[in-house]
Amino acid sequence: MNDHRNTIDRTGTAPHRAPRGIGRAVLAVAAVTGLGLAWAGTAEAASPSAARSTPTCSAAALKAGFGRQLSGGMNHQGVVITLRNLSGRTCALRGYPGLGLENSAHHALTAHTHWGNTWYAKDPGRKTLVLKDGQGAEAVIAWTHANTGTSGAVHASYLEITPPASTQHKTLAFPQWVDHGDLSVTALATHVDVTP
Repeated sequence: MNDHRNTIDRTGTAPHRAPRGIGRAVLAVAAVTGLGLAWAGTAEAASPSAARSTPTCSAAALKAGFGRQLSGGMNHQGVVITLRNLSGRTCALRGYPGLGLENSAHHALTAHTHWGNTWYAKDPGRKTLVLKDGQGAEAVIAWTHANTGTSGAVHASYLEITPPASTQHKTLAFPQWVDHGDLSVTALATHVDVTP
């Protein structure tokens, strides 16, 4: 805080007085300008704390789905996954989704999730995404599949998607062979660029 804001310099000669109407107009403009600067400073300072005070999106608040299906050479396969906020309130997501595989009886299969770049997309990195009701985020997952029934391949029926900072997951039908249960996934972002 400025300790001199309410002091007046009384040294030197008497100040020149402007006509009363002009002086008031100048003071009014200065006051409005000062308030504008104070408001701008408050908004700027409140913005990060507003993001921090936004509650994290729970699994129950989100609808999971699949976007674009991805395929390529060398037995690579992938898909864009989406998480849409349907809570009726604003919530936030930050980081990477957790992934798991289930068989047809919904029993967990051996799976390993690797965070970062995938065969199809560069990792956008961790960012806090503030999602209003109806807004969504996406990530790109990728895996390899040699051939049906190849040694070390896991035959999944469902994919578990656990939102960041959540202990519960969403489940989507996922009839895929996944080599060694290895899945790669990017961080969540409003949009992830995919390499064709």
